[in-house]
Amino acid sequence: MNNIWSLGEGYGQRGTGLGTYELQCPFCLEQGNFELEHRAEKKKPNSDKKLNFDTYKCGNCAGYVMALWSASENGGLYNFRVLPGVTGKLKASDYWPVEIQRFWLQAHESVTNEIWDGAAVLIRSALQICLRLNGATGDKLRDEINDLAQKGILPPLMKEWSNELRFLGNDSAHPEVGQESVIPADVRDALEFLDYLLQYLYDLPKQINDFRGRKTVTK
Repeated sequence: MNNIWSLGEGYGQRGTGLGTYELQCPFCLEQGNFELEHRAEKKKPNSDKKLNFDTYKCGNCAGYVMALWSASENGGLYNFRVLPGVTGKLKASDYWPVEIQRFWLQAHESVTNEIWDGAAVLIRSALQICLRLNGATGDKLRDEINDLAQKGILPPLMKEWSNELRFLGNDSAHPEVGQESVIPADVRDALEFLDYLLQYLYDLPKQINDFRGRKTVTK
């Protein structure tokens, strides 16, 4: 982020605003159980761009977090920062399959502890089990990626990124003599893509179902 006003510009989550399901309490590690206590806004001069300063209260332990978020001036994207950050053990979404939760948690813990080669392999494993749970078939990971892309489940950009994760994990899983270590920034980027992939395949469908459920109740 080049400056505070670039938050949400060109990089972030798809959507128009922050959802509480994305927040995790740094005190009790509860996920998504928050109520908005206060919001302040700062508008960018000569623009519709604004920064939102939200204070949320955890519904489980009554702890507070401050979320700074902003939507893109062109719409369609937003990004956020949260204080205090979670420093305890991460918790995967309960509605993710348990196989994915296991590899995802280990991958994040490996990155936190700077175990880069191990993280690269775990990210690859999380990707592969995720694809298989979504019906991918094939003899190799490459074939499974192509299969879901052909079925329209993986958009072209996610297909490209999935192959980058495959290459990264292959290098660490099948090392050559004299091979250089993986680049930490590459592993961090790969982990971030894995998070986006899981959001696309699991979090967004749940959000849509929850939205439709609320609409049904209000009719």
